[in-house]
Amino acid sequence: MSALITRELVALDTALGADKEAVVRRLAALVAGTGRATSAEDLAGDALAREGQAATGLPGGIAIPHCRSAAVTEASLAFARLSPGVAWGAPDGPADLVFLIAAPAHGDADHLTLLTALARALVRPEFVASLRAAGSADDVVALVQDVVAPQPAATAAAAPAAPPAAAAPAATPAAAPTAATRSLVAVTACPTGIAHTYMAADKLAAAASAAGVVLHVETQGSSGSTPLDPAVIRAADAVVFAVDVGVKDRERFAGKPVVQSGTKRAINEPDVMIREALAATDDPQARRVPGTAGSAEDTASAGPRPGTATEIRRWLLTGVSYMIPFVAAGGLLIALGFLFGGYQIVNGNPDVDDQSYALSWVLNNSFFDLPSASGVEGLNDGFLGYLGAVCTVLGQAAFGFLVPALAGYIAYAIADRPGIVPGFVVGAVSVTVGAGFIGGLVGGIIAGFAALWISRWKLPAGVRGLQPVVIIPLLATLISSGLMAVVLGRPLAAALEGLGNWLNGLTGSAAVLLGVILGLMMCFDLGGPINKAAYVFATTGLTAALAGEGGEQQLVIMATVMAAGMVPPLAMALSTAVRPRLYTPAERDSGKAAWLLGLSFISEGAIPFAAADPLRVIPSMMLGGATTGAIVAGSGVELQAPHGGIFVFFAMNGVLWFVLALVAGTVVGAAAVTVAKSIGRPKADVVPEDAVDLAHAHAATSTVPAQPVRA
Repeated sequence: MSALITRELVALDTALGADKEAVVRRLAALVAGTGRATSAEDLAGDALAREGQAATGLPGGIAIPHCRSAAVTEASLAFARLSPGVAWGAPDGPADLVFLIAAPAHGDADHLTLLTALARALVRPEFVASLRAAGSADDVVALVQDVVAPQPAATAAAAPAAPPAAAAPAATPAAAPTAATRSLVAVTACPTGIAHTYMAADKLAAAASAAGVVLHVETQGSSGSTPLDPAVIRAADAVVFAVDVGVKDRERFAGKPVVQSGTKRAINEPDVMIREALAATDDPQARRVPGTAGSAEDTASAGPRPGTATEIRRWLLTGVSYMIPFVAAGGLLIALGFLFGGYQIVNGNPDVDDQSYALSWVLNNSFFDLPSASGVEGLNDGFLGYLGAVCTVLGQAAFGFLVPALAGYIAYAIADRPGIVPGFVVGAVSVTVGAGFIGGLVGGIIAGFAALWISRWKLPAGVRGLQPVVIIPLLATLISSGLMAVVLGRPLAAALEGLGNWLNGLTGSAAVLLGVILGLMMCFDLGGPINKAAYVFATTGLTAALAGEGGEQQLVIMATVMAAGMVPPLAMALSTAVRPRLYTPAERDSGKAAWLLGLSFISEGAIPFAAADPLRVIPSMMLGGATTGAIVAGSGVELQAPHGGIFVFFAMNGVLWFVLALVAGTVVGAAAVTVAKSIGRPKADVVPEDAVDLAHAHAATSTVPAQPVRA
């Protein structure tokens, strides 16, 4: 294993830029210049995206920008001693010591262990002082190698802040605390699991030592994990959660007084959190970890609590993070279905009642009995047709989970596991009653709070065991899905009927205005009821036109709806490509998939972005869709296919105008959302860790060592 840092990765007593973005880009260039990263721009983009979630400046003039990046080929450290310092979001002033911690997207355990060892060393004053006094790049390299190299076991045991590679033995059961000695347990975790997880652990350990408190810490990060001994948890007087993501197996701490915050507060104010935990042990009204798995709100700290907007954002991002795989898989499968089977593959098969060509062919044919299209235009037969039918059915099945998964995991973010069942059910009901994507958002929140409310009921001991597995799912589902079916369904149906009648009155001379309105509707809720109202209006007219009962205007409406519906995924894909630092790594991955989804007329490809940041994304997409809709309707483009995007150009009259309109709307939408995100981004010090990384964080929590510390 090669060294993490070399003299070529060190810059001493220099100004690398006027702000932290410039510094990160210069340090990323050093890493790429040594062949440890394939692209300085990609590495800098990933580091700045992480910086946008929460500033990495620390007290004492230190900054540790860090990230996992696909551009990194070898785990590396780049160091700069700045003169002058640069503002980095720390409460006590600018940073003059900056470490860029660059880890591969799938780093091996040894490298991650060394990276976290450095992060832990940065909380030690003597190490920081040595960095400031270093006379050369070689001195810096030697200092860093000393702290990341494995230490003898005896030395590690003597040092409270030893790095993971030299961790003390596993925690042993703690003796019952006396009046003079209190025992606390803590869990620290951040999404990347490289730096803040371990720095928070060591800061809390040092504060506990100064207070004469026994503290056992479980670090749920990225370099190996050993859960706290159950006996240690039982003996603890209180719990400290310093986490930016969910706590794994939180029910282990049920009934304990709890103090919770993000990792940054634990790094900046560890002594305050220890005092709050000690105070909670003597306060019968203190918040406690619930007896059943509850929400993050249940275990909120006795200190400052997240704002309402922050919590709503966390709920939405959690739902989106679990929904993204359904969007990608379903959308790409449907696109392949159109490619192999033809644009008619989703239309009804006249030979089979209530079944599309795709479904009827899958149910009634096989590789040994390939289907025949009987000369139907826009439909392939034989092996390609059968393959297209299979892909279409699989994609439609995956798409069927979009709204239930979104609602289910929004409810999960609010109420933890008790919210999953009512959330999934209300999501499915919202699809049934036509509420779609918007219904999933609202229904998921209703289901989450219903489950959370019921989980707090104080039931008799005899039925308490039924609460999480029977009572909560049953009652929360009745409440949330009942409201969706009984209260929200009928008003929504009436609204959709009114919209359809209004649109029918805008044909003829008001074609351009109709194009604008259809464009706005297609981009408002991205597959939801408004979007579907416009689409049903178009396909109904198309059916009449193809049957000889409608005019050419109906074909123009179909082209308008399809073009406008293609804009949101394409616009978001373009924005993520042009300004990647405005987006999280997960969103950038979604942006790459959105190119094909948009070209295939799958508006749902933009849902992950809209759900995470609706106030910036949806108006921008509506502006782009209105632009495209106006151009298509005004130029009279005609389309005889109800779906397919670029795969049905052969069924279109006026392809050039269609393409020009699509490009114009994409550029307008991308520019609008890029500007909106650039000028309206929250300040770094108040933005929580992005919940889009929650799924990765849950995976990481199975690999981080518990660090027992006795004061």
